[in-house]
Amino acid sequence: MTDFITYQERLDYIVQLAKTSSTGTPESLATKLGVSKRTIKRMIFVLREKGIPIKYNRNLMTYQILTQ
Repeated sequence: MTDFITYQERLDYIVQLAKTSSTGTPESLATKLGVSKRTIKRMIFVLREKGIPIKYNRNLMTYQILTQ
């Protein structure tokens, strides 16, 4: 049996990881999700379009959810 993860499940997983600052770099996140770096960039764009305040922290080298 193969593991099938839907696009929405991947988006939810990115948000979950970003809340704990544990996505890693776009490259490592792409590896975790089995997608390309470009797909990660598109997924981050989709999350932002949905109103999720996600940003990449260059110092910590991870995506984070911004809190107000």
